[in-house]
Amino acid sequence: MEVLSPKMVAIKLKERSTRTIDFKNYALGYTILEDGIVFRLFAPKADQVQIVFYDNYEHLYGTDFKMLKDDEGIWNYFFPSLDIVDSWYAYKLDVNEKSPKFEWTDKYIADPFSKLVTSRNHYLGFAKTKIIKPHVFDWEDDTFQAPKDIRDLVIYETHIKDLVAHPSAKTYVQGVYNDFWQAEVGGIKHLKKLGVNCVEFLPLQKFAYFEPPFGTTISSGLTNTWNHYSKNYWGYMTSFFFCPETIYASDGSLNHGSAVGRNINAINELKELVKRLHAEGISVIMDVVYNHASQYDLNPLKYTAKDEYFRLDDHGNYLNDSWTGNDINTRNPNARKLIVESVKYWMEEFHIDGFRFDLAGIIDWETVDQIKQEAKKINPNAILIAEPWGGEYKPAGFSEHGWASWNDKLRNGFKGYDPVNDKGLLFGSWHHGCNRYALENFIRGTLKTGEHGLFRSSVHAVNYLEAHDGYTLGDFIRIALNPEKKEQIFTKKNQVVKLNSKELEIAKLAALALMVSQGVSMIHAGQEWARAKVIRDPKGIDPRNGKLDHDSYNKDNETNWLNFNEIQSNQELFDYYRELIKLRLESPALRKSDPGAINFKVYLHPLHITFSIDGKNTNDPYDYFISLNCDPHSSHKIDLPEGDWTIVANARKCNVEGIRTVKNQYRLPASTGVILRRLRLKQA
Repeated sequence: MEVLSPKMVAIKLKERSTRTIDFKNYALGYTILEDGIVFRLFAPKADQVQIVFYDNYEHLYGTDFKMLKDDEGIWNYFFPSLDIVDSWYAYKLDVNEKSPKFEWTDKYIADPFSKLVTSRNHYLGFAKTKIIKPHVFDWEDDTFQAPKDIRDLVIYETHIKDLVAHPSAKTYVQGVYNDFWQAEVGGIKHLKKLGVNCVEFLPLQKFAYFEPPFGTTISSGLTNTWNHYSKNYWGYMTSFFFCPETIYASDGSLNHGSAVGRNINAINELKELVKRLHAEGISVIMDVVYNHASQYDLNPLKYTAKDEYFRLDDHGNYLNDSWTGNDINTRNPNARKLIVESVKYWMEEFHIDGFRFDLAGIIDWETVDQIKQEAKKINPNAILIAEPWGGEYKPAGFSEHGWASWNDKLRNGFKGYDPVNDKGLLFGSWHHGCNRYALENFIRGTLKTGEHGLFRSSVHAVNYLEAHDGYTLGDFIRIALNPEKKEQIFTKKNQVVKLNSKELEIAKLAALALMVSQGVSMIHAGQEWARAKVIRDPKGIDPRNGKLDHDSYNKDNETNWLNFNEIQSNQELFDYYRELIKLRLESPALRKSDPGAINFKVYLHPLHITFSIDGKNTNDPYDYFISLNCDPHSSHKIDLPEGDWTIVANARKCNVEGIRTVKNQYRLPASTGVILRRLRLKQA
């Protein structure tokens, strides 16, 4: 059924008299000209495509126009008026003969190159593309904040909502983007208090937040047997790669069935947040998902060019090496172009400093190189970080191509992989296959020239002990020291939040080890006070309610939201992290020394690792002497080089100004570390 408004009637009457357009001069999506709008859609297998315009998102029917297909498989249409700006459109695609390599639906599909979509809070989304004029945002004097050397960053990984959703963040509840810079305790205020200089947000590209109801079989035949909450809170199911998430805007809503994204609030408010972060000297990294797309909503890539954008088997089924449902075929020129153009768009339009690429093992090397080439044209210091697995494990390859990667070798070597069956050095154990020489190499930067090495340079090593995946570091420590806590039910969260003395020792040792390892340091939100993720399920739908959570991707509740009141329970650890971060940022030798400047000492006990750093090659005025006693039972003595050494971090605290001076020897208690420094040159 077609509904014609007066302006659409006028267009219908003059449609045949529109001027000739050379469509090949315009990008996919829509382009606004002085006298009309060009629309282009890549859908080579479609035999018919209609573009449908709507005066209102709520309208079920609109005015349709037939599009014309060119020899490149692109469907084109010129609308000879600007009257439809601020209106919506969608596509209706069909084929004469169905094929497994063409996914058909009777629903209308939004443009895959949408800059803004209006959608409904439902697992199908029912998205329509909103036509918006290019508008000028007042960036004032804002510019990129990425440093020349990525090792000058301490990255804080967080879900944007985690830092503002709990009442303790003290926000005005004006949308998550706004809350993040307006919060009196959470958001930017917390980042500044801690002292980090970079935030890495979990996905902010428009994603499928809603999943099918638990236990329901949808039209594709798939039954949700895995997600009791029917929500995708973390956002690793991208729907639109050029569109900001609209549920975080001031006009956003999570009410089921509500429409979100009616106006440009999300665009303006995310830009404002980036500007505010930059004004505080904080770099902004976006977590992006170019290895797969959303599974359950009306994702336009699936319904426009399935066999171009995705890897398929001979029967037209999606390949799933990423274990996320469907692998994007980055080797395809059209998929590659979409990815590269998306990266450029977020840098140019939103001033994003860099990206962390989810499951980047799926991405081919030509695409990797093109991303780097185009990003560096826009900002020579653009930050590119790979999660270097998914399909293949290839951190060494990313290093060869000039990218940084998450360093799971250091993570597993120090922490371990499993808190019960595979603990690391911090607990006086050896992660499977690891040894002392490997640990020394991890501290040097996990260099490919050393044991278990990966990287050409420590500039490519993003070191971490906690991320959004898995147990928090605090919970890993709790379980490792007391395995019964893995299945224990905590009726009150304060039963588990406060660390006991041994847990606190290990947490401090972990923080110190991370902050003295060469490369880039990354911590996850709440790591600084060993936050516990206790499943909080007020609706009674989760059989693991009350247990520690290792996979909280689907919980938009207090399981994930940071309760800043808990900091006081582990204030000593928070203060320790804050001073360690300050020390690291003031001490270039701790993060970017040449391998030859780091000299490991020979001690008989394999769990006792001690080394010195000559600060000369980094122009650090200090030399350092660092010791990690990972023996959980015995103290160990270290012999100090000649001279007076100032302790800046020990088992109790860290203080950049210095704690006390020692010489000759120092005894290190069990499960603790120490950082000592000595002024090498007198400063003018």
